[in-house]
Amino acid sequence: MGHGAAYDLVHNSPDVRAVTIADFDKKKAEQVAEAVGTSKINARQTDAADYQDVIRLMLGHDSVISCVNYWYNESLSKAAIESRANFCDLGGNNYVVDAQLALDEQAKAAGINIIPDCGLAPGMVSILAMYGTKHFDEVEEIHIRVGGLPQDPQPPLDYQLVFSVEGLINEYVEKARVIREGLIKEVDSMTEIENLIFDDFPPLEAFQTSGGTSTLPETFLGKIRELDYKTIRYAGHCEKFKTMIDLGLCSSREITADFVKVTPRKVFGELLHQNLPADGPDYVLVRLDFIGKTQGEKKKLRYDIVDKFDEQTGLSSMMRTTAFPASIIAQMMARGDVLERGATPQEKAVDSEKFVSELERRNICLTMS
Repeated sequence: MGHGAAYDLVHNSPDVRAVTIADFDKKKAEQVAEAVGTSKINARQTDAADYQDVIRLMLGHDSVISCVNYWYNESLSKAAIESRANFCDLGGNNYVVDAQLALDEQAKAAGINIIPDCGLAPGMVSILAMYGTKHFDEVEEIHIRVGGLPQDPQPPLDYQLVFSVEGLINEYVEKARVIREGLIKEVDSMTEIENLIFDDFPPLEAFQTSGGTSTLPETFLGKIRELDYKTIRYAGHCEKFKTMIDLGLCSSREITADFVKVTPRKVFGELLHQNLPADGPDYVLVRLDFIGKTQGEKKKLRYDIVDKFDEQTGLSSMMRTTAFPASIIAQMMARGDVLERGATPQEKAVDSEKFVSELERRNICLTMS
């Protein structure tokens, strides 16, 4: 995802003068800089857990994009405030986002933006949700469905790793936050499976996962009756993965096996790394369904996005649809094109029309029906 963001900043963004890409392993940062292919990029070594070093790294930058695991994002947000650099990240955990949004007053005092959850989902779909509401006088329901799928699905899971394993497991085991009958509720992930149809795709399913709604439940509380988010996979994936969750393979509770203490989740994550394909040609599917009223008449609106691996650039669809939105928001913050300063949910801070225009300029296009 860092590679995808760097590519967008350099090749799709004429206003960007310079980019620093940092990693704990400097060789990885240098490899990305070389792959992106530009003199605009400066590769640096840094440890995301080294607070003072991060501050030194951020100084002098207009915006920062965090593409590291979610548990670093609260401290990175605080470092951004100290260095007075706008900050966004790819999110992945509701509790971390809550802690970041609690920094609102400090971010305002520093004159910067902290905008969490700026990837795909959570991320782009939150802004598309706000964009869709502009077609209605009154919105009653919003249903969001998103998935990254391999073009060549392989058993047993018909899935490939396209982002952090920790993020994937988190989505599958934590509670999903929804609005039901006008109230915010939590439901179990890997439940409420439904069948989905996209033209020219084999049978698909969608099921509850955590994190995808991000801050939308609070934003829309009292304004709509129903809101939910489900992850799209090839049919049969949910039942297989849920069996492994039910067996305790995603548990963070330490156990002893052959006199050795192990954490099942860590072992399982490593096994997924070793046995699932990664980085093959992929698709990203996005669907938002709206129900509401316009001039007293009930209306339905659907947005679809079908994006795929870009053979010309070598960027996966997940890189394009996750990293490009974060890059767009980072640049909007740097230019002052956000609606308000502080630590703010993206659906409140980002101009949805400008955002969609930037997506379309990158050939990530909405089909509306």
